[in-house]
Amino acid sequence: MSQNATIKHALPVLRQDDFAQWYQAVIAEAELAEESGVRGCMVIKPWGYGIWERIQKLMDERIKEAGVENCYFPLFIPLSYFAREAEHVEGFAKEMAVVTHHRLIGDGKGGLVPDPEAKLEEPLIVRPTSETVIGAAMARWIQSWRDLPMLTNQWANVVRWEMRTRMFLRTSEFLWQEGHTAHADEADAMAETLRALEMYRSFAEDVLAMPVVAGPKPENERFPGAVETFSIEAMMQDGKALQAGTSHYLGTTFSEAAGIRYQDKEGQQTLCHTTSWGVSTRMIGGVIMTHGDDDGLRTPPRIAPQQIVILPMLRDNDGDAALLEYCAGLRAKLAALTAFDEKVRVLLDKRPGKATAKRWGWVKKGVPLILEIGGRDAEGGQVSVLRRDRLWREDGKANFVGMAQDDFVSSAVEELEAIQSALFLEARDRRDAQIERGISDLAGLEAYFSEDKAFPGWVELCWSRPTGAALDKVVEQLKSLKLTIRNTPMDAAPVEGLCPFTGEPAVERILVARAY
Repeated sequence: MSQNATIKHALPVLRQDDFAQWYQAVIAEAELAEESGVRGCMVIKPWGYGIWERIQKLMDERIKEAGVENCYFPLFIPLSYFAREAEHVEGFAKEMAVVTHHRLIGDGKGGLVPDPEAKLEEPLIVRPTSETVIGAAMARWIQSWRDLPMLTNQWANVVRWEMRTRMFLRTSEFLWQEGHTAHADEADAMAETLRALEMYRSFAEDVLAMPVVAGPKPENERFPGAVETFSIEAMMQDGKALQAGTSHYLGTTFSEAAGIRYQDKEGQQTLCHTTSWGVSTRMIGGVIMTHGDDDGLRTPPRIAPQQIVILPMLRDNDGDAALLEYCAGLRAKLAALTAFDEKVRVLLDKRPGKATAKRWGWVKKGVPLILEIGGRDAEGGQVSVLRRDRLWREDGKANFVGMAQDDFVSSAVEELEAIQSALFLEARDRRDAQIERGISDLAGLEAYFSEDKAFPGWVELCWSRPTGAALDKVVEQLKSLKLTIRNTPMDAAPVEGLCPFTGEPAVERILVARAY
C-alpha cells in the first residue's frame, strides 16, 4: 500500500494497540454476541448463532458418517453420579453449579428465597460434562459384545462456573457437542479417540480455515479421569495458543465406576473401554482471533451464514423497482450455484438506508463477497464486487472490482473457494513463522518470552517426558513464565539432544506457549 494512503478502519481499536479490546470490539461490531445480565453468560446474536449452526451442521455430518448416533441426556445430574469417580469430581468441583431446592417462596419483604421445605434429598449438578450420566445409561444399554461399539453424541449446553470469563473463549455456559463411546478393548477405543481427533483437525483446517497442531497432551493436562488426552491447538494472531478441541481415551476408569460391562464371546463379564470427545462455541472465538482484521471479522465462506450479500443502491425514486428486479434476478442465479457441495447462500439486502452504510455492517460481519449495484450497473448488466479478504486498494479506497454480471456469476464459486483457501494459507504461514525451534535451554526459553515483542509465538522443545514430581517441577517453572505445555505434535521432526528441564535424553517434542 502506498505511503500516502490513509485507511479509516471500521473498528474503534486496532489489533496491535490492544488485542483483548480488539477482540471484544469485533464481537460487538460484528453483532456476534452480547452480555446477558448473568455474569459469564452471553446472548448469541443471529450472525454469531448462524456461524454456530454452520459449524454444527457440518460437524454433525462428519459425526454421523462415522456411525455415531445423536442422543440427548438430562441437564441435571445427581451428585452421587460424580461421587463415584473421585478424580473426575475433583477436576470439576470448583466449577460445578449446584441445585439444592425446587421451589421459591416470598421472604415477606417483596423478594423471593428458596423454600426450606423444598430442599432436594440429593443435590443436582448442572452438567459440566456428561461422562457420568451417559456412563450410567451405557451400563443399562450394554449387555453383550454384540452391543459394541456403542457410539453416541449429544449437542447440548454445559455449565462450568468460571471466575474469569471472555465471550466465546471461556464462559460459564457454552454450547458444544460431546461424543461418548464404549468399546470392547483398548485398541478399538484408542482408534476411536484418534478418529475423533483427526475429524477435529481436518474440520478446523478445511472448514474453519484455521491451521492446528494435533497431538497428545502432557500428563498434567489430561481430562480428569482420562488415560490419554489429545488436542488440536491453534495459534491466534497474538501468538497465544487456543485449545480448539479435545479427544480422550478414558480406559476403564468410568466403566468401573458406572458398571459398564459386557459379556464377551467366552461368556465372561468384561469392562468396556470408553472415550469422550468434544468441541464447543470456543471455535468461534478461534475463528475471530485467527481471521479477524482491523475492520472486523473475516468469515470463512464454508461457515458464513451468508456467503454473498447484494446491496442495491436505492434512491427512493421510480428507478428502484427496476433495480430491485435486476438484483433479485442476480440473486436467483447465484443461489442456484453450488459451492463446497452446498447451494450458495445469498442475501438481497433490501433494508432502507444507504448502501455504503449497510456495506460496512456486512464488512464487519465478514461476509466473503459484497456486491454494490446501482441503477447504471443494472442498466448495463454490471456488478461491483468487494472481496472481504482484499478489502483495500493501494490508494486506501475500498477495493471494488467492476465486471459483467454473467462473468461474476460464472466465477462466484471459484472466488468463494479462493477466499477459503487464502484465509487458511495466510493463517498457516503466520503460524509457521511464529514457531521457534532453535531453543535448547531454559535461559533461551525465558529470553524468548521476555523479549520486547508484542506477540511472541510458540516454542518447540525436545524433552524427556518426565512424570510425577519431575513433571510438577517443570509445570511450576513454566508457570512462573506464564507458559504451558500445549501438546506433543504428532508430525514433529525426530528428537535430538537433552531435555532442557531434566538434562535427560529427549524422547519427543513439545509446544510451549502462552494460552487462552
